[in-house]
Amino acid sequence: MEKTLKKEEVGIELKRHSLSHLLAYAVKELYPDAKLAIGPAIDNGFYYDIDFGETKISEAELKEIERKMVHLAKQNLKFERSEMAIDKAIKAEETAGEIYKAELLRDLKAQGETEVSYYTLGKYVDLCRGPHITNTNQIKPGSYKLDKLAGAYWRGNEKNKMLTRIYGLAFETKAELDDYLKMLLEAEKRDHRKLGKELNLFIFSDLVGKGLPLWTEKGSVIRRELERFIVDEEIKRGYRHVYTPDIARLELYKISGHYPYYKESMYAPIKIDEDEFMLRPMTCPHHFELYKSQKHSYRQLPVRIAELAKLYRYEQSGELSGLIRVRGFCLADAHIIARLDQAEEEISQALDLIEYATKVLGFEPNKDYRYRLSLGDRGAETKYFKDDAAWDKAEETLRSVLKGRKVESFEAVGEAAFYGPKIDIQMKNVFGKEETAFTVQYDFVMPKRFKLEYTNQNGQEDEPIVIHRSSIGAIERIIAFIIEKYAGALPVWLSPVQVQLIAVGESHVAYCQKIAAELQRSGVRVEIDDTDSTVGNKIRKAVSEKVPYMLVIGDKEINSDILAVRDRGALETREVNKTDFIAEVLGQIKNYR
Repeated sequence: MEKTLKKEEVGIELKRHSLSHLLAYAVKELYPDAKLAIGPAIDNGFYYDIDFGETKISEAELKEIERKMVHLAKQNLKFERSEMAIDKAIKAEETAGEIYKAELLRDLKAQGETEVSYYTLGKYVDLCRGPHITNTNQIKPGSYKLDKLAGAYWRGNEKNKMLTRIYGLAFETKAELDDYLKMLLEAEKRDHRKLGKELNLFIFSDLVGKGLPLWTEKGSVIRRELERFIVDEEIKRGYRHVYTPDIARLELYKISGHYPYYKESMYAPIKIDEDEFMLRPMTCPHHFELYKSQKHSYRQLPVRIAELAKLYRYEQSGELSGLIRVRGFCLADAHIIARLDQAEEEISQALDLIEYATKVLGFEPNKDYRYRLSLGDRGAETKYFKDDAAWDKAEETLRSVLKGRKVESFEAVGEAAFYGPKIDIQMKNVFGKEETAFTVQYDFVMPKRFKLEYTNQNGQEDEPIVIHRSSIGAIERIIAFIIEKYAGALPVWLSPVQVQLIAVGESHVAYCQKIAAELQRSGVRVEIDDTDSTVGNKIRKAVSEKVPYMLVIGDKEINSDILAVRDRGALETREVNKTDFIAEVLGQIKNYR
């Protein structure tokens, strides 16, 4: 029997989980024929996936369901646990027409389960492992609300039926919920998906395919600047930049082990001339083949091979999210082949590069990101390469590096790749969801699989270790984070248009063209607004496009070298000598301001 929880023992996770049951209860009261799927607690709240059949649910019905939840909660209902033999449970769910619950139970039976638990809440009974709060009076009034509707394939599989997912928000108090709702309003203004469209940076086309972004001219500027920045910086730090194909024989990924481990997230093989090829999901094997093309001595190590690599991964439809999670992306990738005694220093230097890059981009450790030490689960033998001694050595090396850095970090078991532990740099998007932005990984498996070698001091062949490293991660994902951080008002060096020239009238266009040519020769990106519109409308347009500098060109500017400069965010113009203004802009660009 489950114990009665004291007030101080009731955490927000339990409340959120319990609220998903309350949501399901309210739905069954209002829509008795609805079929229930699953309803877990999530960050900031909870959800439930429901099959409403032919009934269409809108925002209006959402409010009605929420009112029913509040009504039920006021009845101080208890959560009561019971057990049932699994065969009896399957029959009961099938009889009740709960096809999704019955499917879950059949899967549990196949896994060896003989008994399952149910929770009763008022007249509602639901299959659940628990635990829950003791009574609905432990949920404070006004601390939760239903948030939105979404579609969700049953079990995340596009071949299954699309269900209705109802999301709810839940916090300890009404004040916390109100604060979160205010944050959401600000987040919506910063959402890179919204700003990307408004600023004409990228699009998605159903005809091209889901999760495959198309970059406009302006969006391509941001990409190009980031790519130039990171390639130049990596070359300064001893990386050898290369190009390798976007496609390779399937055999390559069978040798690496990626195909059996990550088969479900890879695109299907393509048969060509009696052979099978794949769109690559990673560059590691390509870089290993480059390393193996020449012999290396211990004096030549480490060898740092880097590439801006186009990669393709088949993310589930429900997981796709703007630029943060896509199916085709460009990774600032590298593989460092090193001696064992070089591992700690190389990992530390990789983190130095990441911290330098994040500083240039405006992100701060402990504020905008934190470190996660992603460890293997030694019990999951089918998921991780079996070599406990190697795992111990690799994990201790990464842990030692982290201890020497003044950054917030935490450990997560089961988040490692199959071939070794890693340090992940975790960032949150504007809605609070944490994503891995960059990674540094210790690999003791691939050297064996690809027979990587170097000649040691004794003239014998020895096995190196490999450090996988992404400096600024996926270009798409980091651009999403940058757009959201700056709410679209990008630093001058990244702005697609750095200076907007505004012609007061038609007679001023020729001088605008002269100024534009001078700016362009200096390396400044510039546009002229010579449309038949008022100066006020032209300024408002430039403001909406978040251009850093606006130059209003009229008679006064034509007859002198003094420019009327309006800075982004300023209400008034300032007068600056033309030469000084160009130097100012170039200084902002050079110093990544």
